[in-house]
Amino acid sequence: MRHVAILIETSRADGRGLLRGIARYNREQGNWSTYFQPQGLGDPAPPWLSGWQGDGILARIENRLVARAVLQAGVPVVNLRGTLSDLPFPFIGSDNEAVGRLAAEHLLERGFRQFAFCGLRRGYHPGIDRRCDCFQRFIERAGYPCQVLEDTPRRRPRTWEQEQDRIAHWIAGLPKPVGIMTANDDRGLQVLDACRRIGAAVPDQVAVLSVDNDEYLCGLSLPSLSSIDLNSEQTGYQAAALLDRLMKGKRPPRHLPEIAPAGVVVRGSTDVLATDDADVVRAVQFIRENACRRIHVLEVVQHVSVSRAALEPRFRHVLGRTMHQEIRRVQIERAKTLLGETNLPIKFIAQQAGFQTVQYLTRAFRRLTGNTPAAFRRRCGCAKPTADDLNHVLPKSGVASSGMMNDPPTAGKQRGLSNRKDQRK
Repeated sequence: MRHVAILIETSRADGRGLLRGIARYNREQGNWSTYFQPQGLGDPAPPWLSGWQGDGILARIENRLVARAVLQAGVPVVNLRGTLSDLPFPFIGSDNEAVGRLAAEHLLERGFRQFAFCGLRRGYHPGIDRRCDCFQRFIERAGYPCQVLEDTPRRRPRTWEQEQDRIAHWIAGLPKPVGIMTANDDRGLQVLDACRRIGAAVPDQVAVLSVDNDEYLCGLSLPSLSSIDLNSEQTGYQAAALLDRLMKGKRPPRHLPEIAPAGVVVRGSTDVLATDDADVVRAVQFIRENACRRIHVLEVVQHVSVSRAALEPRFRHVLGRTMHQEIRRVQIERAKTLLGETNLPIKFIAQQAGFQTVQYLTRAFRRLTGNTPAAFRRRCGCAKPTADDLNHVLPKSGVASSGMMNDPPTAGKQRGLSNRKDQRK
């Protein structure tokens, strides 16, 4: 039995997710004796670590003092915090390129044409810098502007009120409507508070998408905060697997995995389509509710009661794609949800996503994502199946459950570009 110290905070959703992943690995593979006590991010290393005789450490290393204490233990270490990029420990963390791209796609899909990123001090967290750069690059490649607000070094930090006034002044100067990505949930709450200060309507004038999906923080604001789920449980699982490898005397792999996000959890702050065209809104709602029933464009047109010749160019103008492309996109996102969150057979997933055959799903999936469904599932690190999997994806009607854009934003754990089962159907 190996003795493993776990220095991970319990005060944040990300840390708790990592702990779930480590626990899952230990149940399945590890058989470890774990040394753990609840703590906050950045807390000093526990006093017992200095005389500890163990085999390995999993740690979220926030500062040099903790890094020194962990190094002095003289055992294999895996780091799960990316603020210090020069540490001599292998690091497992999020794919921040994918996070930035996911945020851009989510806000673009809601029809926004003006964008911004509200970040932290440049250089504090290299991963957040990558999120910002990728988000800005993806938006600009789509042909739209993206403004960035970052903190600046100061001898004396701003007070809360000073910082809120600074963010509010920045938001007031942005063209509206605007989609804003924030560095994390903390920053997202600040942006929403700043919107209230200047009377900017959320999500109609300002849509806000954050990162981390801390359900307590996201529920504090009015409206509730949409956020990207970083899939931290899978990160913890992979970190535990790497530590196990190191404790067996093996070298780390040349390329360490970057964990893809689980998806966008859609709440009130982005629950909008940025257009005044009521016919387009009705068409989008109908598609996102019914795409997995194998609907055709003609059904959409009949539902809206407008000719295809009149509706199609307006639809393309708002969303940047045709109605047929939107149907296919919603189907693929449903497939991505089931591939990433269950171990259901791909044949069954194809049917649930609205494809007649696995081959048809594979061709469409590769065309839109660049991967096969099986490769996408391996990359996500699919969760273990539960007895409720079939019930979860097979409501009584036999079709994936759906919700209108004005549904209560907290209803259900709706993951994703991949799983606004509701909003994307």
